Amino acid sequence: MYSVDEALERILSHFSPLPAETVPLEEAFGRVLAQPIRAAHDLPPFANSALDGYAVRAADVATASAEQPVLLPVSGDIPAGSFPQAPLPPQTAMRIMTGALLPEGADAVVPVEQTDEGASGFAMNAPPPAQVLIRAAVSAGHGVRQAGEDVRAGALVLDSGRSLGAAEIGILAGLGMAQVSVTRRPVVAILSTGDELLPPHAPLTRGKIHDMNGLALCAAVQRLGCVPRFLGIAPDSVEAVYSRLEAAAESDLILSTAGVSVGALDVVKEAVARRGSLSLWRVNMRPGKPLAFGTFGGVPFFGLPGNPVSALVTFEIFVRPALLKLLGAPHANMPHAVAEVAEAMHSDGRRTFARVKLRRQPDGRLLAHSAGTQSSGAISSLVNADGLLIIPEGVTEVPVGTQLPVRLFDQPL
Repeated sequence: MYSVDEALERILSHFSPLPAETVPLEEAFGRVLAQPIRAAHDLPPFANSALDGYAVRAADVATASAEQPVLLPVSGDIPAGSFPQAPLPPQTAMRIMTGALLPEGADAVVPVEQTDEGASGFAMNAPPPAQVLIRAAVSAGHGVRQAGEDVRAGALVLDSGRSLGAAEIGILAGLGMAQVSVTRRPVVAILSTGDELLPPHAPLTRGKIHDMNGLALCAAVQRLGCVPRFLGIAPDSVEAVYSRLEAAAESDLILSTAGVSVGALDVVKEAVARRGSLSLWRVNMRPGKPLAFGTFGGVPFFGLPGNPVSALVTFEIFVRPALLKLLGAPHANMPHAVAEVAEAMHSDGRRTFARVKLRRQPDGRLLAHSAGTQSSGAISSLVNADGLLIIPEGVTEVPVGTQLPVRLFDQPL
């Protein structure tokens, strides 16, 4: 029987990142960078105003206060997106809008609220006043975003393997990148097997159950930014399974559920063996001890257990890291926490992934409560769980107060 870590190491040795492709930036959300990104220019590219106000020389308003304001003539107006027509003369001010380029000679911006326009603010379409009362002193640099304050030209902005979220898309747009190189999305074929299975839309009949694994695994694949292809439900027939697998030959990964436990029908193993090979493993974990891994037509193949919780847990522990490696993303990025067990728990000595609900206490402690029955067929406790409490190998009794790691259910990649 393999340990979880041994099985994962063996599996990951068969995977490497897929080739890159270039996509428009507006289509890059959720994708994984294939190459590092360095800034082509400073961000912001020029010194600009961080607020609406008046560009000044700080020395000219050093004595300004509410009781003794400084009166300055207004020598210009700088809307955002415009270019100052002349430098700022000494002992004058220029009206300036947020984001507008700072005029030469200015080194600070006085907020409009600290001028005699403070009560009403700017009348945006009106010409600037001939003069302005400055009611507060400002130091050099106040209200100014310096060139390169955010990012310097040549700096590493994003490394390869980084998933592109909203902030990442924003910084790439700010750097003028209309397209980006990302790892191709893995296509994952998913097959449910079993004579007892019905699609969700079919009415139940005696001895039949609705298939949960197919669509649940499609969702798990999609959540990682990969492309699921559901092959449907195959009955317990070698020919039926083989024909479905043939349709998956152009995929990057194949998943099937059921038919890999001890005593199960060998139809999956026989079907895979026609164009590949399959190793049947027992992994020292609960739930999900039976696991199959191999290839079909040169495509990596996982045979996951049939119980829905076992299927989803083994997906998280083994398939998820494999898909992240195909994407070129760090495969160990599942968030973890340490929780205190709030009720006694039991294990059979295998590494156990117990479904738990988490509650943060006023003193900062994180308490873990069972999310319900730990049966591998009880998906409701997985629905109610915040994460998987990891009980180590060899431990059978977990008393109240024991601190253990929790694998948190994460946000989308």
